[in-house]
Amino acid sequence: MSVIRVLEPRLANQIAAGEVVERPASVVKEAVENSLDAGASRIDVDIESGGTRLIRIRDDGQGISETDLALALSRHATSKIDSIEDLEAVGSLGFRGEALASIASVSRLTLTSNAEAGSAHGHQAVCEGREMSVLVGPAPHPRGTTLEVRDLFYNTPARRKFLRTDKTEFGHLHEVVKRQALSRPGVNFTLRHNGKQTLQLNAAADEAALHRRVATICGAEFAEHTVPIEREAGALRLWGWVAEPTFSRSQADLQYFFVNGRVIRDKLVSHAIRQAYRDVLFHGRHPAFVLFLELDPAGVDVNVHPTKHEVRFRHSRAVHDFLFGTLSRALAEVRPGQSAAQAVVTGEGASAYQPGIGLAVGGSAQPPSALDAAGAMSGRARPQPFAYGAGQSGAGTRFVGSTAPQPEFADTHTGEVPPLGFAVAQVHGVYILAENQQGLVLVDMHAAHERITYERLKQARDGAGITRQPLLVPITLAVSAREAAIATEQADELASLGVLVEAVGEESVVCRELPAALGGADAEALVRDVLSDLLEYGTSDRIASSLDELLSTMACHGSVRANRRLTRPEMNALLRDMEETERSGQCNHGRPTWIQLGMTDLDKLFLRGR
Repeated sequence: MSVIRVLEPRLANQIAAGEVVERPASVVKEAVENSLDAGASRIDVDIESGGTRLIRIRDDGQGISETDLALALSRHATSKIDSIEDLEAVGSLGFRGEALASIASVSRLTLTSNAEAGSAHGHQAVCEGREMSVLVGPAPHPRGTTLEVRDLFYNTPARRKFLRTDKTEFGHLHEVVKRQALSRPGVNFTLRHNGKQTLQLNAAADEAALHRRVATICGAEFAEHTVPIEREAGALRLWGWVAEPTFSRSQADLQYFFVNGRVIRDKLVSHAIRQAYRDVLFHGRHPAFVLFLELDPAGVDVNVHPTKHEVRFRHSRAVHDFLFGTLSRALAEVRPGQSAAQAVVTGEGASAYQPGIGLAVGGSAQPPSALDAAGAMSGRARPQPFAYGAGQSGAGTRFVGSTAPQPEFADTHTGEVPPLGFAVAQVHGVYILAENQQGLVLVDMHAAHERITYERLKQARDGAGITRQPLLVPITLAVSAREAAIATEQADELASLGVLVEAVGEESVVCRELPAALGGADAEALVRDVLSDLLEYGTSDRIASSLDELLSTMACHGSVRANRRLTRPEMNALLRDMEETERSGQCNHGRPTWIQLGMTDLDKLFLRGR
């Protein structure tokens, strides 16, 4: 007696529905993707009871002919791919041909469509989940398609009881519509819940309309604190917006990443973005972004997960490095007084502001020498206390006041006023008050100087390279066969990071050298983490992160402390250094270094004009 049997179609479709249809939002996602693939310029979504009672999605796409209506509700029936070659370069959002059949197996589904332009006569297919029989008949309908799904999970009570409240389910559904609207700015979207319109997005015909659309979906505050991104490198193109580090979130709820118009959640992408924000984001906070990556469809495999949320890149290392390099450069170029549009990454960084007010900044033109950097990296030298005022000596960077008369702000209207203006006072030896054309600038002098020192130490390290130090007793580690193989394959990469690792067996490696600055680190844990990153992402930032952490500590101890009185020339020199230093808007720990209070803000504090 055979114990292997073929599942009946209804049961097979319900199993597939368990993968594709998790909740009402899943139905909306699949249906809207079909509408977009059909070339729709308008999509209307009507919902009742959070989607459990009714989901109706109407579009003005190319429609489905009468002969294809019943076939469209069959499992693995699609018009989007035809051969294995098509599957290797999928250009559409949907391609599996199982969504409609899966939805029909757990609902009462009606599909009405018309494929003839200028005609009001369409056809309708009706299917109920219990028997999966399809009835097709004539029905009036303009060109396009309407999908109506009623009583979701009515025949699978075990699935229905796992649904949340109508409000929660509609929240998930609303998020799906927002994502699809971001992916296709040229399409009109309307969302109604229980007869009430909750979202109306008109097609964006120009850049200003696109910016308004992003502001409507992500919030006006996000739109005001973003850095536009646009860069091409070979077959890769990245564009969109990333939020400034000061606009961070307590959770990762404002992160939208699209690959060829498909919204995805990918570990490699997340890792690259986290790396780019590593130096500027406060601990425990999450960046916000809306980013679009475009590449050859053959370079990305979208057939990884039933819901198509995950992808696999053919050249993952190149994609990772492209994302990290682009975003880190963009964040580095955001400096005081620079508008977001000036920080667009196009392959070349924007020039820094050049002060011409007669204030000399000692040591700001060039980083410390390579000899000093090598000494710092090997632990043979430590930053000396920083000296302030002209004529004082010290091994660290000095803010040197000019001997020329200090100009008053009122006398500078005939010349250019620097972005951070001119210092007017110091508050309790902690904050610098400066006046610029917008109003008042408040600067945390320790945080600002810490970032300046940190960036110069990094420049010195990069110029001198990483000094390796042989271990007194080489460390042998038992690893997996894959980790041993990656250690051999990436030997040059590891050596550039200051780590000398050799495979001495199929499941064993020996570490002989580490960066000199990390002599006190846990070598075994460090090597394991690096090998794990190489396997997962094709690259690792563990060494750089550890070195940066060391430099950050050195910069913190070597920066000006609170309660240290500075002269006005010294304060102005610090402001000029901030304008020239990358990432100067945040200290090494991600805290803001300065804020701007405009005249409007000050007037509000004192109720002026009311």
